[in-house]
Amino acid sequence: MRLSTKGRFAVTAMIDVALREPFGPVPLTDIALRQHISLSYLEQLFGKLRQHGLVTSVRGPGGGYTISNRFDSITVADIICAVEDAPPKAKQPEASAVQDLTQELWDSMNAKVFDFTHAVTLKSLVLDQLAADIKVEQKAQPNRGVFKKPVHLSIRPNVPNSVFALGRISRTLG
Repeated sequence: MRLSTKGRFAVTAMIDVALREPFGPVPLTDIALRQHISLSYLEQLFGKLRQHGLVTSVRGPGGGYTISNRFDSITVADIICAVEDAPPKAKQPEASAVQDLTQELWDSMNAKVFDFTHAVTLKSLVLDQLAADIKVEQKAQPNRGVFKKPVHLSIRPNVPNSVFALGRISRTLG
């Protein structure tokens, strides 16, 4: 299993979606702003997550992404394997005697990392964030539809607004 920035960003973005999903679909632009991740990079990651059935996309105004499964059924290993270009490697045939010296060590470490990430669920990560008192705010819904007519206030109510009004004022004063 490869542990890279791609996997780290994918896990971070999935936690963000899971935290805010009760308020509706989460747009990638909001995740990009909150987590300081490039929008185009998030689009690539969420394309892969959607292909693997971890998220669902909602189109149109108010659209975004939602978690497609239950939080407790998605593991960190599922997320990382979905965004990485290659699945976890199987044991390679013997290449050389030098490689044999350390190959067992790396295979063992890789298996332990996979077991650990497979034991950590998205739900446990979300609960950790909520226990740390993270603020999950609901984004204000934009005003759509019929608006009230704006009230136009004169900037200077006692100043004439035309040449004719100026003439009338000057005649009365003078």
